[in-house]
Amino acid sequence: MIVTGNDEYDIANFKQQLHSLFKMKDLGYLRYFLGIEVAYFPEGCILSQSKYISEVISRAGLTDDWIMDSPIELNHRLSPTDGELLSDVTRYREVVGSLIYLTVTRPDITYVVHVVSQFAFAPRITHWTVVLRILRYLRGTVHHGLLLSSISDLVLTGYSDADWVGDPTDRKSTTGYCIFLGNSLVTWKSKKQSVVSRSSAEAEYRAMATTTAELIWFRRLLEELGFPQLSATPMFCDNQSVIQIAKNPIFHERTKHIEIDCHFVRHHYLQGSLTLPHVSSTSQLADVFTKSHTAPRFHHLINKLMLLAPS
Repeated sequence: MIVTGNDEYDIANFKQQLHSLFKMKDLGYLRYFLGIEVAYFPEGCILSQSKYISEVISRAGLTDDWIMDSPIELNHRLSPTDGELLSDVTRYREVVGSLIYLTVTRPDITYVVHVVSQFAFAPRITHWTVVLRILRYLRGTVHHGLLLSSISDLVLTGYSDADWVGDPTDRKSTTGYCIFLGNSLVTWKSKKQSVVSRSSAEAEYRAMATTTAELIWFRRLLEELGFPQLSATPMFCDNQSVIQIAKNPIFHERTKHIEIDCHFVRHHYLQGSLTLPHVSSTSQLADVFTKSHTAPRFHHLINKLMLLAPS
């Protein structure tokens, strides 16, 4: 059985076994893979995509030198019918597809990319303007990358949030979550919910159920890798009503339409896999995945996500 570890002798022995079975070459530490650059520091490694960003900006035909301090303006309102249809649909789809791949190491653009990708079927000039703003923001932060810490513990922590009826077209809410392993951000998501929620608590609870599923998957994965979580995983939420619903065994009339989600979250809460601590809205890190923010608030949140520029 092969187990993980950092023993140099065992690693060398394992490489030798591979050499005897396959034609392979030891290239040393990983530096570049599928457009992702890896830089090593005493504190850990930083994953970035600066070369890929430059290629995307060039592909988009962006020739000016403007730089934006955030990827989307505050209180944006994009509609499928606002503005003239874009003449070059293919370029829009290619650039947005590239931006989706960039979210692998750039959680700061996850929300806005989730927004512009919804208009790929029939993009308009207003949508392309937002895409260009994203590129101008990336130009100013081209060397930013995600820090994977080598000096923190291996304890999971989750943040769950939702923006109630945030889409101006269909009034669906947006689910946002982020999960840390120690100090390292390991997964995050911004996604429109499939149905319209009739209350903010309902939208938050749907987001909580999605986050719970991801946390349980990570707990099981870490256990298989030999790093079991010895205590319940905190899932931070800024909605007191939702937390009380999860802890309350009696389902009221207003919650019966999300009863499956309620049972799912409550099951793992009672099983001891999760705790549900309350966090203030100002400290809710998943907030950056559900809506736009002022530039100071936006930068405060992404710094907490350990998105840094190598010094």
